[in-house]
Amino acid sequence: MRQSSKTPALLQQISVEPGYKRVASAIEAQILAGRLKAGELLPTEGDLAVQLGVHRSTVREGIRSLENAGFVKRAAGKRLAISIPETSEICSVVTKALGLMKVSFMELWEMQMHLEPFAARLASQRINDKLAQALRENIEGLRQNINDDDYVLHSDAEFHHLITEAARNSALSLSAAPIGALMFSATVDLYETLPQARHRLLAAHEAIADAILSQDAATAELWMMRHIRDFHRAYEVAGFDMNDPITLDARALHYAGQTPIAQGQAQD
Repeated sequence: MRQSSKTPALLQQISVEPGYKRVASAIEAQILAGRLKAGELLPTEGDLAVQLGVHRSTVREGIRSLENAGFVKRAAGKRLAISIPETSEICSVVTKALGLMKVSFMELWEMQMHLEPFAARLASQRINDKLAQALRENIEGLRQNINDDDYVLHSDAEFHHLITEAARNSALSLSAAPIGALMFSATVDLYETLPQARHRLLAAHEAIADAILSQDAATAELWMMRHIRDFHRAYEVAGFDMNDPITLDARALHYAGQTPIAQGQAQD
């Protein structure tokens, strides 16, 4: 039998990364290694072109990519400076990505069951006076507007945001914000469909807030677990399919991208 003269392909073709991506990766590596620090001016396009051995147009494209990622920003005199990506920008991108990935209520709820009780425990140990006052005002506002479904939705999102910020854990804030934004989207029709759920929400928020303000970590964690489980039951009773993908509500992006209170006016 005659053998084929065609040699079987044992290796895949080598993928050559575009020049601008190599420029962006080289600069990003220096930033992540700490050799280029936040606030430092980036060398000029001409200097970078010489250092990296590429054309200025390639450098320009690479820098544009870094700007879009938040690693560099325009400073005085139109020079570029090294920057740290804003938490709000990261959370907004992740929230949109989760929406496009068609994640379900159940997937988010499973994460909530771990993150929210942990946040409540930390908040009871770390909350400052200004965040404590903001939490009290949130509860009082909910009491006074309990029959306004739109207000209830926004109050609920703010309540969990306050607790996460009171926990003073950047990794937690970054993880919780996109989940909270999607959960806002998942509950848009909940209180109209199941009116009694808003009163259970208020009772749970009151108990959680009382425990946090009393610095009772165990009770705060326990009540938050009960609250998240009750949320699951309410979703089920309302007749919503827990495995359906969540459609991202545009209003929810506010909660993914808002400035953490603990980094603003609520500093000790």
